[in-house]
Amino acid sequence: MAAGSDKLEAIFTLQSELNDRIFAKQQIKGPDGEVLTMAKIAQALQREELGPNGLPNQWLRNYLTALKAEADEVGEELLWKWWSKDRIDLQNIRVEIVDLMHFLTSMALVAGLSAEDFHHLYTRKHEVNQQRQEQGYNKTSKTEDDNKGIVLENK
Repeated sequence: MAAGSDKLEAIFTLQSELNDRIFAKQQIKGPDGEVLTMAKIAQALQREELGPNGLPNQWLRNYLTALKAEADEVGEELLWKWWSKDRIDLQNIRVEIVDLMHFLTSMALVAGLSAEDFHHLYTRKHEVNQQRQEQGYNKTSKTEDDNKGIVLENK
């Protein structure tokens, strides 16, 4: 595990616990009629319930909707009137960015990624992005072939 990944692991653990708490508090039920948990979503993923009505798809969509809403909230904080004397509220922007991380982490968890998996995929994708820049990446040379090699060995 890479240096600092224990912090990422802590984020993943905290987010999973928060999601379970929200499911319980809001009485969000799974298909079995019982309160939903992140473990139940993971079990559905293991059973490859990947269709439109499967828990993984439903919760990836829910968290994506929330992620987009949070991104919009960051956008609402940014100034566009170049003639304005206003100043951005950097503190609120920082908090909204953390909210983005909450929902991104939830999506990663629903997709079956651990903090270690996420770190691995991030670093592999970073390498691809570096190579693209070195090779003069542009619209005409764009292909997803280099992304296809970014896989998790144990998944």
